[in-house]
Amino acid sequence: MRPSPYVGIALAIASVSWASIFITWSTSPAVTIALYRLAFATLILGGVLLVRRFVSGERPLRGLPRRDVALMAGIGAILATHFTLWISSLKVPQESIAASVVLVTSHPLMVGLVSHFVMKERLNKWMALGIVLGFTGVVVIALADYGPGGSLLYANLLAFAGGIMAGLYFLAGRRLRQRVALLDYAFIVYAGATAVLFVYAVLLGQSLTPVGNPDTELLLFLALAIIPQIGGHTLYNWSLRWVPASVVSLSLVGEPVGASLLAWAILGQVPAVGVGLGAGLALLGIYLTVWGQGTRTRDVLATRDVE
Repeated sequence: MRPSPYVGIALAIASVSWASIFITWSTSPAVTIALYRLAFATLILGGVLLVRRFVSGERPLRGLPRRDVALMAGIGAILATHFTLWISSLKVPQESIAASVVLVTSHPLMVGLVSHFVMKERLNKWMALGIVLGFTGVVVIALADYGPGGSLLYANLLAFAGGIMAGLYFLAGRRLRQRVALLDYAFIVYAGATAVLFVYAVLLGQSLTPVGNPDTELLLFLALAIIPQIGGHTLYNWSLRWVPASVVSLSLVGEPVGASLLAWAILGQVPAVGVGLGAGLALLGIYLTVWGQGTRTRDVLATRDVE
């Protein structure tokens, strides 16, 4: 008997919602957190691939064209940049998890625009309405958080830029995922992201070792790799094969809602009225945009292994 995909989606939403909490608890710099998160995820997936080879005799990664491997490494660079921008936004003092996670999840709005103007995939009325509402919500969040020195506006810009990189990540990986197995794809992309994050850490002068209590930091990094990066998104990818598009689109907005509730319950972060209003508009816009994609939704979200 196959487990219910709806249970899988619920567990996936709960898992990915913890990412921002773990990041907030960490005392390490943004690039350091991203580097260890992706490095641990790569090692875990590498171990799974080795086990499959010895148990079933499969030869993962064999037969992949060099061009595809190079493209996946490039996609890993995009993923590394996404994490660098988004985690940096969470590390800005007083930036709320609600604002950051909503903004970084706004990538379907960007994907919709790029698909329309670049890939000639025309918008329907629901997608158009969703994009207008979504970007209105983004602007409201930015204006609500504009304060002395503009530090929160800067944090929101980082999160939104991280969302743009997530949109590029999905667009770049959409066709590759149709011909490359999930574990093979994820392993190469994560390994590429890890290499790029190592370079970012060196160039930006950020620590290559955990900052703070090493045991605590390593546990947080491992938790990030296992719970939101692998556990949450593996369940997403498994579940999305079996559920209708409307459930898929609803699940997409589950992460910012879950993360905001956790931040409220655990960290005592209550979003300002303006941020709450903007978040509501943005989430409604994201929902309508993804729902309006109809049959294309599964293809876009089949590569959803970011936050």
